[in-house]
This record gives sequence, C-alpha cells and structure tokens, in this order.
Amino acid sequence: MPSVLKQQRSGSFPDKTSRRAMDQWILRQRPPKNPTRSDRPYAFLIEEERMANGRVEKIGTYFLSNRECPFRCLMCDLWKNTTDDPVSPGAIPQQVLWALPKLSGVKHVKLYNSGNFFDSKAIPRKDLPEIAALLSPFETVIIENHPRLAGQHCLDFRDQLAGKLECAMGLETVHDGVLHKLNKRMTLSDFACATDYLVKNDIAVRAFILLRPPFLDEDEGIEWAMRSLDFAFDIGVECCAIIPTRLGNGALDALAVLGHFAEPKLASLEQVLAYGIGLQKGRVFADLWDLQRFASCPACFKTRAARLQKMNETQMLLPEISCECL
Repeated sequence: MPSVLKQQRSGSFPDKTSRRAMDQWILRQRPPKNPTRSDRPYAFLIEEERMANGRVEKIGTYFLSNRECPFRCLMCDLWKNTTDDPVSPGAIPQQVLWALPKLSGVKHVKLYNSGNFFDSKAIPRKDLPEIAALLSPFETVIIENHPRLAGQHCLDFRDQLAGKLECAMGLETVHDGVLHKLNKRMTLSDFACATDYLVKNDIAVRAFILLRPPFLDEDEGIEWAMRSLDFAFDIGVECCAIIPTRLGNGALDALAVLGHFAEPKLASLEQVLAYGIGLQKGRVFADLWDLQRFASCPACFKTRAARLQKMNETQMLLPEISCECL
C-alpha cells in the first residue's frame, strides 16, 4: 500500500496539461533506479518461444544497460535499469559479447534495451556494424524501438545482419483517449505507418499490447486489448504479446491511489489470449512474468499457468480449467 507521503506527493493526474507537465508528474512518482554496469546487460535469460516457422526454439534475451528512453511512457518501468547518461561507444558490443558463450545452440536473440534501439543516445550508431557482426550466428534478431524512430537506420542494420530482423514496438492500446494519457508520444497512425514501412522492407513487426492499462475497468481492459489485437493484425503485425499492466513504477501506484488503475485478473489474460489465438492471424503470446500476482486462487494457479504456457507454445486453444473460484 502506498504511504501517506506518496499519496500526498502524487497529486492529481495532469491529463489536460502539457507534455512537460506530464513528464514532471511521472518523474515525481518514481522510486530510485537500480544500479547498472555499462559493460554488462542488467539481465540475461534463455527461454523457448514458438517462432514464425512454427517450431518452438530457444531464444536468448539480453536486457541491455543503456540510457533511458526519452519518451517517458506513463506505464513504463524499464527506466529502473537504465544509465543516467549515454553509454560510451563500444559498451553495447561489449554487453553483447559478454553473453555469447552462453548461447551455444541458440538460433534467435532479442536485444531488449529499456528504450529504443535506434535512439543514438541509447545505442551509439557507430556500434551498429559491430553489433551486427557479433550476431552473425543467429537466424533472427529482435530489437525494441519506438514507432517514430522507424527509418533508414532500421534498413541499414537489417542489411548488416546475417539473419532476419524483427522490430518490437509498443502499440499498448487502440483506445485513443487512453493512448494519449499514456504519454506515448505517438498516434495510431504513427504506429500503422511505421509497421507498413518496416513490413514493406522485409522487417517483421511484433506489437506489445497492454491488458487493462490505467483509466479502464476490467471489462473495458479486455475489450480494448481485443480491439488492439484486431488493429495490429489488420495493419500487418506478425506477432502480438499481451502484457498485463503492473504496479510498481511509481506512476501507476499513484494512479491506483487516485482510483484510476488496478491490475488485471488472470482470467482476463486467459480470455484475451484465447481470443487472439482464435483469430489465427499471427502469433499471440501472454506475458507470463510474475504471473502469480494476478491470480486469486492458489488451488488452480499452477494448472492455469501451465495452460497459458502451452497455449503460447502451440498457438492452439486448450480446454479451460475448472475450479470453484471461476
């Protein structure tokens, strides 16, 4: 529960004021950052994911340490593991090199960077050829980027890679009013144009979609996540990841105090994943990180979590779990 001091500090949400006021409000809510090293990714893991070729294969995920994204989205917590200043040239290749010995037998890699891969103050442009050379063993390279930063640098990096490039972008929601309040600094047209540009240039797109972002109740959260899936696939997105919106970044905790946000239920994630897979228009994944926080029943949680994992891997609808809590 947020402290009384935190409640007093949050103040009213500045949804009808300037972007500068929005940035300042978001910054005021933040807890301290975590320590990072510029020569190491702040996290690294190997997991399995169903790839576009239909096979479930290992994928290595780097969480690179670099400068914070300048857009300051309301719901973002990635800033917690960022540097205060741009990293020096050579630091990102060193981070990539650090984990390469751990990737034996892995064919695909994600470079997730708490910001935008083509923000030159996050990933120095002069490092891109070396990064591409280091990633030559991989069939797929997935990076994160803001739609407004999709341009020639994406194509240059694509051409430097030995494998295929995929770009992950935050769509978040197609609810115009909520998207504006998220401080995302983009429109749906921006996202559609970026997707069209990338797809026409042989760069696949995956979209991050929020389940129950702030300012929506549970039923609205489900509805708008489904609408967001429809929009994404209609404009050419190949893969969508459904991310339950979580407390913990400061701003969302303040909005919860003000009555503008609550975390979604596990059943809502199950419903939206089933809808997305049922569309049969592209891959749809439920983000399972810290999943137990959304569950209310310990008796059925493990079975329901295993069902979601299996649906992620098979992209098939599975029978719903029966429990007295449902």
